[in-house]
Amino acid sequence: MPTILVTGGAGYIGSHVVKELVHQNHKPIVFDNLQTGHRKAIENALFIEGDLSDQRKLAEVFQANSVDAVMHFAADCLVGESVQDPLKYFNNNVKNSLKLIEIMEQFYVKQIVFSSSAAVYGEPEEMPISEGHPCAPTNPYGETKWIIEKVLQAFHDGGKLNFISLRYFNAAGADPEGELGEDHSRETHLIPLVIKAALDTTSVPIFGTDYETPDGTCIRDYIHVTDLAHAHILALRKLDQGKISGIYNLGNGNGYSVRDVVDTVKKVTGRNIATVESPRRPGDPARLVASSQKMRHELGWIPRYPDLETIVKTAYDWHRKHPKGYDDENTA
Repeated sequence: MPTILVTGGAGYIGSHVVKELVHQNHKPIVFDNLQTGHRKAIENALFIEGDLSDQRKLAEVFQANSVDAVMHFAADCLVGESVQDPLKYFNNNVKNSLKLIEIMEQFYVKQIVFSSSAAVYGEPEEMPISEGHPCAPTNPYGETKWIIEKVLQAFHDGGKLNFISLRYFNAAGADPEGELGEDHSRETHLIPLVIKAALDTTSVPIFGTDYETPDGTCIRDYIHVTDLAHAHILALRKLDQGKISGIYNLGNGNGYSVRDVVDTVKKVTGRNIATVESPRRPGDPARLVASSQKMRHELGWIPRYPDLETIVKTAYDWHRKHPKGYDDENTA
């Protein structure tokens, strides 16, 4: 049973991946500082509370467990915040990632799946975006992800590790079995914000209505979080095949505007949703839509929940049953 260290494994995406790892007969070890993650999101896996800045504790985890591979999710991920506080992002996303890689080298762990982002591309020059698209991040968050990709490539070129970097587009939805969902104390993701507005009969802001898109709002590619989790399992299998490195986009190849999302939530919930037109957020590109053909062709990835309505429905089902998120008294 392979042992996988999952940094940030109590977070939204990480917890869904941990569940998939357990289903696939892996032994996940979750290392998370619970800054944004939730202890209740982790079941059937060893949990260790810790921060990547604590090299001694991280080394103890490697020392006490025969780690076969690492999945690295731990990072700050708010685009707007990264513009306002770049030091926080370079410290956590770059400096702490280097500490992790250093410990991996110390304990001869040579496989890592890295949680990257479409933010590395910046303003797209072509659509859909392929992995060969130039990287020109428009915000510090995207810059930090690109830096670590280059670091991983350098270590791979030096024969020190093998990696797969997965560039996510917009992760959304919730575990179809209803056990896991998206719960951020400071929610910035569109779909849960719109669902909250539907449940609370409050309004939702639309950041920017003057983009060069059909309805003036940003267009994004939404991918179900369970499909993301499955992609990580395929990446791990690919690493088991030998000394490789690879970068793969993860998206559905379909773009939906902010107004499309609002309309879909209205349809799923049967509720009216008030919107408030607001200024653009700094660092937000007008369109981000993925080409995931490389992932499909080389790793055999096929999304199981590709349509926006299904994505929204799974998210709505979870939020409706857990109005206070993981702090809800009905949450196991």
